[in-house]
Amino acid sequence: MKFYYVYILKSIKKRFIYTGYTTDLGRRFKEHNNREELSTKHYAPFDLIHYEAYRNQKDAKRREGYLKTTKGKTTLRTMLKEYFENDSAPGGALRESVE
Repeated sequence: MKFYYVYILKSIKKRFIYTGYTTDLGRRFKEHNNREELSTKHYAPFDLIHYEAYRNQKDAKRREGYLKTTKGKTTLRTMLKEYFENDSAPGGALRESVE
């Protein structure tokens, strides 16, 4: 059965978070880290800090859209509270992508 993934990447070098959607998480992660994605190439390399797998494409796209909203970003920070509290990436305030 096919899965649809919503994923969260965190830049290792800069304070940048990216939320995306894909059907091939491994391939997509490599594309981001190999600077093949225009919207994230200046922020590579990345850590994959969270992902969710869905059986239905519409559910995955809905979740991706939600996580890109202000309320969704707040939900994400709550879900990953321990991670963000212990984050030691360089730079200033965490910048989140709206891609």
